[in-house]
Amino acid sequence: MGKPGAAHIVWDWNGTLFHDNDAIIGATNAAFAELGLEPITLERYRELYCVPVPKFYERLMGRLPTEAEWEVMDAIFHRYYAEHRVRCGLTEGAADLLLDWQSAGRSQSILSMYVHEELVPLVRGFGIETHFVRVDGRTGPSGGSKAEHMVRHLGALAGVHPGRTVVIGDAADDAVAALHVGARAVLYTGGSHGRASLEQAGVPVVDSLVEAVALAEEMAA
Repeated sequence: MGKPGAAHIVWDWNGTLFHDNDAIIGATNAAFAELGLEPITLERYRELYCVPVPKFYERLMGRLPTEAEWEVMDAIFHRYYAEHRVRCGLTEGAADLLLDWQSAGRSQSILSMYVHEELVPLVRGFGIETHFVRVDGRTGPSGGSKAEHMVRHLGALAGVHPGRTVVIGDAADDAVAALHVGARAVLYTGGSHGRASLEQAGVPVVDSLVEAVALAEEMAA
């Protein structure tokens, strides 16, 4: 699938291909409630969100959560998210973009920080799994950066060159991970970060996945 050495997209999942903002905010507020924190709006979330995730909580709490607090909040977040993600769908136009990219002889993959064992059946359930040469979710503890996961992900892809690879995601950490492996990045404003915070990453920022794919095609040419 995909011609060796052709342009390659590494897609992020949550907030990029998967439009799950409502589930993310609900899960975040469920976790906050455990510590007596006030609910957060989507706008405030997108203004403050960062990785590693405990730093995000520090911005809201004025201190880093203790290890015990983090474990409780993380468990509540994932339990709530799993219950409410069923109401979420693919980002508008995503399925057509994936098909068109594959049909043009190019390759694509998913690298997500969502737990691997839950990511794979979720992708499969949308009927899009065959568009990807590889689907990788997070293994190991949550809360860290995507950079080292990106090293392993690209290393497992035969015939994919970092110089012709573009990472499309909704978080500044996607750009950090791309730079870490010598790839390029395009950031999408429809997910976890607002435009102002994304622009600080120093890579192109777009408001639709259509724009993101068009830029990726140019950048990886």
